[in-house]
Formats: sequence, C-alpha cells, structure tokens
Amino acid sequence: MNGGSDFQPQLRWYGHLWRYLLALVIGAIVWAPVVENQTESDREWLFLLDIVVGIAVFVMVWWRRRWPMAVAVIATLLTPLTSIGAGAILLATVSLATRRRWWQVLVIGALNLAMTWVYYQVQPVTEADPVWLITVFTVAFVAAALAWGMFIGSRRELLWTLRQRAETAEAERDLRATQARSTERARIAREMHDVLAHRISQISMHAGALTFREDLTAAEMRSSVAVIQAKAHEALTDLREVLGVLRGEETGTPLTGPQPTYDDLTALIQDARDTGTAIAYDDRLTTPLPDVVGRTVYRIVQEGITNASKHAPAATLRITLEGSPDAGVELVLRNAIGFGPTRTPGAGLGLVGLTERAELRGGWLAHGIEEPTSPPAPQVFVLRTWLPWSAADSATGNQGSEGSGE
Repeated sequence: MNGGSDFQPQLRWYGHLWRYLLALVIGAIVWAPVVENQTESDREWLFLLDIVVGIAVFVMVWWRRRWPMAVAVIATLLTPLTSIGAGAILLATVSLATRRRWWQVLVIGALNLAMTWVYYQVQPVTEADPVWLITVFTVAFVAAALAWGMFIGSRRELLWTLRQRAETAEAERDLRATQARSTERARIAREMHDVLAHRISQISMHAGALTFREDLTAAEMRSSVAVIQAKAHEALTDLREVLGVLRGEETGTPLTGPQPTYDDLTALIQDARDTGTAIAYDDRLTTPLPDVVGRTVYRIVQEGITNASKHAPAATLRITLEGSPDAGVELVLRNAIGFGPTRTPGAGLGLVGLTERAELRGGWLAHGIEEPTSPPAPQVFVLRTWLPWSAADSATGNQGSEGSGE
C-alpha cells in the first residue's frame, strides 16, 4: 500500500493550533484522575516528570510528518511517564496511521496497548476498575484511533487523486486546444500557400511569355506588365495573410483565411482565362456541392490550372465536373503535354498535397499520362478525383476543422 507521503496536505498555522489545543484538552482529561495523587509529598518527582515529559512530547510531535514512525514510537514509549502528554501521543499515533502502512499500524497499535498497561502500573490511578474493563477500553480506544487515522489518510488520498485528475484533465484540455489551434493554423497556411503558388505561377507565366514575344507594341507591353504588377500585388497580399496566420498565436490575431467553395469555381476559371490560360469547363452538376466538398474541388482545380500553366501553357485545359448525392463527385482535368514554352520551376509536391487532401475527405485522386489513340495526337496528362458527396460526415471528422475558419 502507498505510504501516503504524497497525500499529506500542507498545514497552516491554524491547522497546527487546533490540533495542539485538542491534544492539550485530551491530556488534561487523562491527567485529572492522577494529578492529585502525584502532588503528594512522596510523589512530587512523578508530578514534575509528568510535566517535563509531556512538554517534550508536545515539542517532539511537531516533526511527526518528517519522521512519522520514529516520533510515534518514541512518544508511545514515553506513555507511562506522562499523562498530560497523552493527547500529543495520540496525535502522533493518528498521524502515523494516516499513511496506512499496515506493518507500522500493527506495530504502533501493539506498542500502545503494552505502554498503556505499563501506565496503569506506574501512575497512581485512583479508580479500581477491573482489569478486563480497562483492557477492553484500551483496545477499543487504540483501535478507534488507528481506524480514524486510516480513514483520514484514505480521504486525503481520494482528494489528492481527484485533484490530480482535475489537473490532468485541465492540462489535456489545454493541450487539445493548443493542438487544435496549431492544426487550424497549419491548415489555413496550407490553403494560403495554394493561393500564393497559383499567383506566382501566373506571374511567372506572363513574364515568360514576354521573353518570347518580340512583336508586342508598347501598349501591349504595358498591358502585360500591368497584369504582372496586379498579380504580384495579389501575391504580396496573400503572403501577408500567410505570415499573419503563422504569427497569429503571438499577436492574438484570429485564425482567418480564404475559404473558397464551389460557388467561387467559376470566378477562378474566369480569372485564369483572363490571364491567357485556355480552359474548357464543363459543369454537369445539377445540385450545388456542400461547402466542404466544394472547397476541396476548388483547390484541386486551382492546382490543376497552376500545373497546366507551368508545364503546358499553350495547351487547353479541359475540366469536367459531374456527380450526384448518391454517386459522389467526379472531377477530371485533362491537358495535352509536350509543347508550349515554360520555365516555371515547381517543388513537385502539389499532387502529393492534393492526394492527401482527397483522402482526408474520404475520396481518392489519381494522375498519369494517357497515350494518344492515334500517333499524331499528343500525350494527355489526366488528373482524376472522386469524392463522396457527404465528405463532411466522413470518418475523418474534419468538418469542424474546416468550418472553424469560416
């Protein structure tokens, strides 16, 4: 059994005071039957010894928590020599019992019984009670004191356990909140990264086009440079938002970020068309997508436009979106490869991120190169995605994470 040293509460001054006052009252009650006989002329030494030993016991029990067994044993051994110190001896005994070590409880209990019997032999007790009655009373009193001490120790341990559980629960709650904030911050930063990469790829595409066009007039050149300037400004704005999100915990900035949905898909495609990307968009949906699924579709289309602008800027990107609540959502992006100048670098992680995004929504994403049916036709890069219509209710449980930024 646990020694209970971890469960002992710190006592304040009033805690010590009432314990000592109670011990003094008990000592006075025990001393009352014998004090008159101790004051007789031939027993004055016993009277003085009782007071001196009693004071010594009261002083000694102050360290009962530091050395519980030693203090309890020494105090109990002094039982025959003091009546006024009976309360302090009881305090040491109960304090030891609160630690609930069985061998200590049994030893101190037996020692109390033995020293109490010696007390009746040494002290001038006036009552002539029968031995069996004194024995029964002594056994009952010692057993009650030890049981009370063990009860106090058990209660202290229970309170300590409940307090530890409460502190652990609070720590776990704070940790979960911190992790949720970190996860949300990383998710928003990832969303903004997709937007920023899209902006930068458009800037790179326009700048690359200018290096190959030598027939542009001054007005056309200024127009192209103006587009690059506008995209650069948008990229800087997105970058500031990313940095603001990443620093949100330090500055207390709310976690906000772009939350595009299916309704924003048309604007995305039109914006890409305005910058010179050829896109054929075929939307066969008859019912608007849920926001969570629409957001994933938006990011996949955005990354597909970015990749097509990087690797096949002169090709037409064909986007097909179809599905139903029963069949799910199927998104297919196709573009020819092998022609069109490009110098835009890439990290090669876009498709990896899209695959992870689709799988987190309970769907899948596949990509690859399709060989032409007839040799003159170019190869075609195909990006195919399937998502469940009710991805918000999937087992991944990410609906709350996505919605928290809205």
